[in-house]
Amino acid sequence: MLKKMKDEIELLSRHVIVIRAVLEHQPIGIMKLSELLDLPFHRIRYSLRVLEQLGYIRATPTGAMATPQTEDLLCHLDDNLDDLIGLLESMKLKPGKHMNK
Repeated sequence: MLKKMKDEIELLSRHVIVIRAVLEHQPIGIMKLSELLDLPFHRIRYSLRVLEQLGYIRATPTGAMATPQTEDLLCHLDDNLDDLIGLLESMKLKPGKHMNK
């Protein structure tokens, strides 16, 4: 169960890295992103597809471009991550408390 969650978080991390690179270097193509981020072409292509479906980027003839939704996502990213971290922290066993066996 936790392995799947970790994999999803790693995927989300890659999507955020890609969207930041698009915002900084737009318009930018898959090959250039792959080179810039040192990630395989197929992983970049997948992240771009997901980000486009979610409305965070749009494809243009010259490469990927960020949409206005991108700014909103990145503006609130830290707060949203803090909320997730808080949920995860609340799941930890407290010192001195053990599960009954």
